[in-house]
Amino acid sequence: MKTILITGATSGIGLAAAKKLAKSKNQLILCGRRQRKLDEISSELSKTSNILSLCFDVSEKNEVTKLLDNLPEGFSSIDILINNAGNAHGMDTIQDGSLEDWDNMIDSNVKGLLYVSRIIIPKMIEKQSGHIINIGSLAGREVYEKGNIYCATKHAVNAISKAMRIDLNKTGIKVSEINPGLVETDFSNVRFKGDNNRAEKVYQGCKALQADDIA
Repeated sequence: MKTILITGATSGIGLAAAKKLAKSKNQLILCGRRQRKLDEISSELSKTSNILSLCFDVSEKNEVTKLLDNLPEGFSSIDILINNAGNAHGMDTIQDGSLEDWDNMIDSNVKGLLYVSRIIIPKMIEKQSGHIINIGSLAGREVYEKGNIYCATKHAVNAISKAMRIDLNKTGIKVSEINPGLVETDFSNVRFKGDNNRAEKVYQGCKALQADDIA
């Protein structure tokens, strides 16, 4: 049995991964920003797996440190870290972009991944084993129109993943990066701030990947 920490576990790819891993009798630490949703998921998955839920925002450095530095006995040794938390906000040209949207994406997609990893990696180094899986995107390889800052954050995830792999090469810790293309989750709904019609148009005319495919 492995102890697996998943950020962004309340929806999309993170939730799909949690459900699959729970069936394999792994022990899960589910992290998300919505306590009610975490409670619902934990109640469901605790039927097949030991579950610890932690409610925090990965972009809040003090919250990350407080909770992950003080994991309860039995959950403190992390075997696998899945850095899944992240988001897209808005879709504007660079000259019209919202500074608030930019901050939200950089804080979650880049700084949040770093905050969580910085706490967990030393614990993995102590036991000379572990696996870090960063959820990137094809947007981290190619830039598309009006995707400027979101693409930049995913390019950063790609660079960080490569740097982690080099820095941790002699420690016994594996580093993987998964770069999905178009995945039909609530991603676009969040990006367009609840505009369902606009979000649905993103997936029209194609058969998009589903969260289970990535999980």
